[in-house]
Order: sequence, then structure tokens, then C-alpha cells
Amino acid sequence: MLVDHTPARSTPPSASDHPWNMDVCLALIQRLWALRKSMLAAEHRYALAIERAGAHQRDSARNLVHFLAMRATDLRGLQSQLAWLGVSSLGRSESHVLANVDKVLGILHRLTGQAWQELSPEEPAGSVTGPLLLQRHTDMLLGPAVRDRHVRIMVTLPSEAATDPALVRRLVQAGMDVARINCAHDDATAWKAMARLVRRAAKRAQRDIQILMDLGGPKIRTGAIAPRTPVLKLKPVRDELGFAVQAARLRLVHDGAAPALPDADAQVVVDPDWLARLRVGTQIHLTDARGKKRRWLVVACDADGVVAECLETCYLTPDTALTCKSPRGHKLHTVYPEGIPALPGALRLHRGDRVQLDGEAPEHTEAGDATIPRIPCTLPQVFSQVRAGERVWFDDGRIGGVVRRASSRALEVEIVQARAGGEQLMADKGINFPDSQLALPALTDKDLEDLQTVAQVADLVGLSFAQQPDDVHQLLQALQQLRAPQVGVILKIETLQGFENLPELLLAAMAAPCAGVMIARGDLAVECGYERLAEVQEEMLWCAEAAHMPVIWATQVLETLAKTGVPSRAEISDASMGVRAECVMLNKGPYIAEAIHMLDDILRRMAGHQTKKTPLLRALRAWEPEDAA
Repeated sequence: MLVDHTPARSTPPSASDHPWNMDVCLALIQRLWALRKSMLAAEHRYALAIERAGAHQRDSARNLVHFLAMRATDLRGLQSQLAWLGVSSLGRSESHVLANVDKVLGILHRLTGQAWQELSPEEPAGSVTGPLLLQRHTDMLLGPAVRDRHVRIMVTLPSEAATDPALVRRLVQAGMDVARINCAHDDATAWKAMARLVRRAAKRAQRDIQILMDLGGPKIRTGAIAPRTPVLKLKPVRDELGFAVQAARLRLVHDGAAPALPDADAQVVVDPDWLARLRVGTQIHLTDARGKKRRWLVVACDADGVVAECLETCYLTPDTALTCKSPRGHKLHTVYPEGIPALPGALRLHRGDRVQLDGEAPEHTEAGDATIPRIPCTLPQVFSQVRAGERVWFDDGRIGGVVRRASSRALEVEIVQARAGGEQLMADKGINFPDSQLALPALTDKDLEDLQTVAQVADLVGLSFAQQPDDVHQLLQALQQLRAPQVGVILKIETLQGFENLPELLLAAMAAPCAGVMIARGDLAVECGYERLAEVQEEMLWCAEAAHMPVIWATQVLETLAKTGVPSRAEISDASMGVRAECVMLNKGPYIAEAIHMLDDILRRMAGHQTKKTPLLRALRAWEPEDAA
């Protein structure tokens, strides 16, 4: 039981701004008592939410409520005065808020010669028990930490992880602690195969690897856009002066031939009678899609067809006429290439363009050009919740617009942000409405179906687009019905509404056996604005620490390295910030194993310098004099 104290009153001897003056110290005591009183009042207001938390989470729930009360007022002036005195300025008290205030009060009472009733230093969480609670909750959720690195590494598994055990072993050996399966891709069969290979690799390495399955959630995306005209670009390899040093190679075959050989850039199907007349040395003439005349030389023949080469760039379409002459110089009949894949559907959008966002596919001419600038939306039911004047972002913020007219059937959007020359918008790209209060279902029908697999193979489940406490309640109820209450819960904070409701979401998640928070910085940057992202992620780190809840630092960490094999300078600094979280997530890429190795190295180095918000002052060797022993 927390006991409220009334400060003893005394008459200050004089007035002065010096920090050691009695008046100054007494004024600080008064402010701290008022702050403490507000914390206890907040605990009373949140009593029901605290009671709903699991028994092992209630001290954390109380501490979170105390943190919210403390941060509800501007304490910067108080901090400066406390720091001047050389006592705690409350700046690193997230894990033990009330206990820290009580310690400062005790010191000030002794400085001023006032009576002080000693309080429990660990009520409800102290400087020792607070961090221990966070560590315990982290171990429960993410498994034990490896030696010399307390921050876990989470890796998103690519589709190949379902069939490539060697790949999974490399990820485990490189340092993966948590395997993430994205339910927005692949299917239940693939997910089970991934989980099986992860378990096998973990057992072989004698490690405890957790498996997280991220539910797709109510993600708003662009729908199907009609494919564009099929076109095949073939170009030679050129040196630094622009001279062709390796010809473009095209394989021409009959229908039913084997796939293209490795030594050909592409393959097309042509008439078999025409193909049978081609020989090594035959020249094929054409006028490509740009009106450029091109000549291809047949350099090889086999049972399925021929390989031809060209030293100039060429664009082929199904309407490109191919002609050649027989060895006697007679012109053979004209044929047209088949099997050229259509380009994915896309709309090029410029600033000032008006487009219609609706639930139907855009109309196209036979040539494939959009005659009406319409963009299909996978969740048109949100239109009734959007108002004119509100912003809309496409494709992770690459294209920005403002809703000019809104109805329950469609939105008319003016494009206000796009690169000079325009931006292409394709199918299956994210759509964000940062200004709109969208009431979306926490769990879609697909999510409920996917939860059956989660209950069978996963240790953790990611609740995508968590926005309000009822979303968490629905997930916990669904897990209970599947007899999988032991599955840990990860709250993925991806929207402005989710960020604004974060304290209530954390309290709701405390009903789970273990829970954590993922800072999904990609969607958050779009929703909150890039300029505000740094502030938002800081506040989320503080709030989660007050709840003793582990944080997963996610989105584009070492992404350039994972995709290209070479990191950018900025992403190294970004990765080092991950030491303030309990887990850092890497996305998939061809160089993902290298990214894991580098992140492991960075986190081990930073572990000696930083823990949460606190700098660690280990001995610095870089500037040690040479003659120092």
C-alpha cells in the first residue's frame, strides 16, 4: 500500500537563488510532493486497468501510470534545479518513477533538517527491481540473451527459408535470436516448413530461437492495376566509354521448348516453320518499339531454336515484326514474337494530377493506357471515414495527396508530392490516411484463419496496426479460444492513432503472459511525418521502459547492407541506436547473413557504452597514452 506524506513546514531563513539555500530546497520539496500526489491520483484513476493486468505485471502497470502522471507536466525547470544540487533530475527514472521521486525527497528532507519517514526503495519498482522486471519480461518474450549482447536480433525469413535448410542454418549461426514469419506473404504450408527448419537449426546449434508470426492485419493497399503493354528490353554490356563489349543475346524457340539457357538474356516464341529455316549467320531484321532499325545475327542453333546477338539496345513487343532472308537472298515471311511478359500495371502520377481512389480496377484501352485516372483500394470501406482536406500517402510516403472530394464510394485526390517527372504507383502498395480516424477491424477474416497456424507453430504473434485496447482484447480472446494463451503478443505500432493510444495498449497487453512493442518506423514515419519520427520513437522507448515491456526496433535497419552488401554511413549510426531497445529487426535480402554479423558486432560494441538512456562510462582505450601501464 502506498502512503501519502504531508511535508513538514518550516520558515526559510532568507531568500536566495543559490541551490543550497533553504528556500530553494523547500520549494523543490513542495513541487516534488505535488508531483508525487499526482502519481497516486493517477494510480487511483487507472485502478481497474491495473487490476486487469496479470499478477506478475501489476507493479509494471503501476509504474507506467506513475510515469504518465510525471510526464503530464513540464519538468524542465525542476530538472535544472535538481541537477544544480547534484541529485537525480528524474531524467532516467522510467523504470522506477515513484521510488526515484521518493529518494530525491528523502535527500532534500535531510538537507533541510526535516523529519523523514523512510519509504520502501522498491515501491512498486525501484532502481534494482525496475530493470530486473524489464529483463525478466524480455527473457520471457524473446528468450535468453547471448553472451556479451543483451539486445536480440530478429530476422524476417524470406520465402526460400521454407525449402532451404542451409539458409536457415546460416541465419542461426550468424546470430539470429528471433525468426519472423510475415503472414502477408506465402501460405500456411510454407510457414510450417519455415518453423520446422528453424526449430531444427536451433536444436543443432543448441540455441533457443523464438518464432514470431506477424499477422497481415487490415493493411490498406492499392489493388490490381491492369498490366501495361508487354515489352522486352535487351541491351549489350558497355565499357566506361560506351562501347559494346558483350552483345545482347536473345533465344528464339518454338512453343513448348525448354526454359531459356543461362547464356541468353531472354527467350521468345516464334513460328516453328520460320524458325526451322534459320541457320548460323542468318540475319534477323526488325524495327523496335521506338522505331529503331535493328539487326540480329544468329550465332547458335539447337533442337529447340536459335540464339541471336545484337550490339545495340532493342525494345521488343508482340507487334514487332521479325524478318530475315534465306541463304539465297529471298525474304522469308514475317513473324511476331510471343511470350513477352507484360509489365506490371502502373500509373505515373505528377504534382497537380487528380486521381480517383475507389474499390474498382481502373478502365483501360486495348493498348493498356488508363483512360480514367482511378486507383483501386483493397479496403474501400474506409472511404466513409475520410473527409475532404485530409492527407493521403501512397507507397511508404513516396507520393502524397490531399482528398478534395469524399464519398462512401470513392475519394478524389489531388497529388501534391511527387518527384519532378512523376512517380509510378503500382499494385499492392501501402495507402496511409494520417489525418483520418479509421475504425478498422483488429483481426481480419484471414488473420483469424492464420491464427490457427500461429497456435500450432509460433512462440509469438504480431498484432499489426494495433490502435486501441479492444484490438488487444480481441487477439487475446482468439488465442484463448484456440487454446494457445501462452503465445506472447507483440504490439506493432504503425499508425498515429496507435501511438497516441500507446499507454492504454500497453496496459491491455499486460493481460497476456508476456508482451512487447514493435516500433514500425516505416508506417509511423508516413503517419506522423518524417520530421517527427525521431521524437515519436524516443517517446515510445520511454513509455515501454516505464511498462517494463521489451521494444523491437524495426524497419530499414542495415537495409542497404542486406540488399547490396555495402552499408551506408547513416544506417550504421541508426543500427547503433538499437542498443536502447531489447531487440532489433532486420529485413530480408541477399546479404542478410552479412547484415546479422555486422549488427551483432555493433550491438556488442555499444553494450559497453549504453544501456537504455544511460551512458556507461567504461574505460576509453583509444586515447590512452602509450606509456600508460
